[in-house]
Amino acid sequence: MLEPDQQDEQRATLAELLRELRQAAGLSGERLAARCAMSQAKISRMETGKILPSVIDVEQIVAALAVPDDAAEKLVALARVANVGYTSWRSLARTGLWRGQLEIKALHESSQVVRQFLPAIPSGLLQTPDYARQVLTSTVKGRPERDVDKMLEARLSWQRVLEETDRRFEFVLTEQAVRWRRAPVSVMAGQSANLAALSERENVEISVVPLSSEIRASPLNLFVIYDERLVTVELFSGTVALRGPRDIAYHLELFEFFRSHALTGEEATGLLCSIAEEFRRETE
Repeated sequence: MLEPDQQDEQRATLAELLRELRQAAGLSGERLAARCAMSQAKISRMETGKILPSVIDVEQIVAALAVPDDAAEKLVALARVANVGYTSWRSLARTGLWRGQLEIKALHESSQVVRQFLPAIPSGLLQTPDYARQVLTSTVKGRPERDVDKMLEARLSWQRVLEETDRRFEFVLTEQAVRWRRAPVSVMAGQSANLAALSERENVEISVVPLSSEIRASPLNLFVIYDERLVTVELFSGTVALRGPRDIAYHLELFEFFRSHALTGEEATGLLCSIAEEFRRETE
């Protein structure tokens, strides 16, 4: 996986190679665009590195230029690498982890439909302030230091996007994610009740995969799909961004697969309410 400076280098190399291949073939940008059913402006932006070509874009270009198979395979492989971005928490910590919350806010504000698969913990969009503070406070040795107050302020600010009814938010959580005791019982009770309340909003769908379900697939990672243009996958060490159409299609299929095994609507709300009540009773 690549850090941001290495990603930029890969993208610049890809742009340069595309330009050189077109020039070697003796084609103008306009003629290549016609062969690929693209605009000349798009070809120009790809060759200057202003936009990142998708794997499909590169496949169309090498086919139009009749690039030899071995060279074409290398170029397509480079496109795949360039379309996968990796940002480590340590890299982000150098400029302030709280800035990452602002980037997430911008992604949500630029999307009409956001889908989140949450096998281990509720999304920051769904967290109460008390629960979020517990989550943002580092407890594992080796994790980067963070300004919890700044991160919390930023997280709470982007939760307001849920109030924009022209956007839709779909969440699939495992029951384990709801029950995992990431905070004191009193905080867990409030967090579970918050999930139940949010599930009743018209533009929010919260589905819960019950522990009793038999599912022949493993929920390996938290991932978020922004419209059908970007997937982010969260790891312990950082976040991977996937922009390739096939990667996005695969994660859409995964999302629907897990949702098909989940409780939805009133059943999901009922389960969340019952979990909140269980936690509440423990505080008595």
